[in-house]
Amino acid sequence: MQDSLGNPVTLSDPSSLRAVNDFVEGFIACEARAADALAAAEDDSPLVQAYCATLHLFAESRDAVPNARPFIQRAQAGATRASPRERRYIEAIAAWAEGDIARAIALHQEQAREHPRDLASLKLGQYHCFNTGDCPGMLRLALTALPAAADVPYLHGMAAFGYEQCHRMREAEASARRAIAMERKEPWAHHALGHVMLTEGRLSEGLDFMRSVSDSWTGLNSFMVTHNWWHVALFLIDLGRDAEALAVYDEQVWGVVKDYSQDQIGAVSLLARLELAGIEVGTRWQALAGYLVQRLDDHVLPFLDLQYLYGLARAARPEAERLLRNIEAYAPQAPPSRRAAWQRVGVPAARGLLAHARGDAAGAIEGLGLALPRLVEIGGSHAQRDLFEQLYLDALIASGTAAALASAQGLLQQRVNAQPESLRLRRQADAVYAALQLPPLVPDAAP
Repeated sequence: MQDSLGNPVTLSDPSSLRAVNDFVEGFIACEARAADALAAAEDDSPLVQAYCATLHLFAESRDAVPNARPFIQRAQAGATRASPRERRYIEAIAAWAEGDIARAIALHQEQAREHPRDLASLKLGQYHCFNTGDCPGMLRLALTALPAAADVPYLHGMAAFGYEQCHRMREAEASARRAIAMERKEPWAHHALGHVMLTEGRLSEGLDFMRSVSDSWTGLNSFMVTHNWWHVALFLIDLGRDAEALAVYDEQVWGVVKDYSQDQIGAVSLLARLELAGIEVGTRWQALAGYLVQRLDDHVLPFLDLQYLYGLARAARPEAERLLRNIEAYAPQAPPSRRAAWQRVGVPAARGLLAHARGDAAGAIEGLGLALPRLVEIGGSHAQRDLFEQLYLDALIASGTAAALASAQGLLQQRVNAQPESLRLRRQADAVYAALQLPPLVPDAAP
């Protein structure tokens, strides 16, 4: 038997092939049907058990590993019946569950070289590289598989995002457009192209493009649909279309799967951006915080914990202080391959975020200033990490000291130069130049 990409599979129950294909096809296409593999959980085939474990680990919660472990154990117990490809995937999932992300990535890289059409393994390897800030690793994985799997549109989408995160915009756009030409409903390629247009300041074009393909965002997992709408909201905020951006938050970004980590951080980061743009968000922080209080002991990824903390702090929940203490206590005990990211980035960033949320500009500048040079180590995309830079810039402006305003001017003008369409940045720049007693920007002199 083979899966739909031509990889041989070892199954105790041939009827489980449908579940295998649902996982493989659903995972690489960002579709919710990937979770249908759980329907075959009674099949003791090692690969099926490993796929079920994968789905549990993607919960990104403190319960994820305990829920995945029985499936990993069953997969390992039957590994002698599995092929070398399947055994390597099982090893990679076990390494993930143990927190040994470096080993997991190495196994996925090896899989890409030896079985380049195992695109589920490849996409999972990209996920780990993304979470550790290894953008070249993301791209290298996709390029390794391209000679053998160029017929699969989703691989071009994976390559597009890898190129974009490596700042190779022309190649990113070409790969994304190739993927979309092969399969219009390729949401990861839409996402990659949205990143390119945001980075290059093509704001109106980006908004029009994302909306033009949004009708195809059906049957997707909650992260993919909410995250693509999150990108739509970013374009709207920069273009000064405040009411529309707030409506996207209410109708498309928050409320799809409120218990899911990625939906929660998407909501946190969008609410923060709305506020930074001067948009009143009402009681939305309080509504969101009711879900974030469940995250105080997760510590799955520092990138997640930091945004949980900021959301709790903006809602004025006392649990924000507790989460900070939990992060400080966990960082020295984190798995070795991730300990530096927790200690050198997560801890100071957490302190800075809590300070910003409480109006302590000096504390925000100190904490975020320590974290920003190494921020890539906690993962997330350029667009996602930009929130931390925006908060740092906001703290500089709020500080009002001559030195802070001078730093803010340099950072802000570079942003205006990169995104001349942004009304949000223009308003912010006008305020800074007024405080510095310098003339405002002249619209027709903009880049």
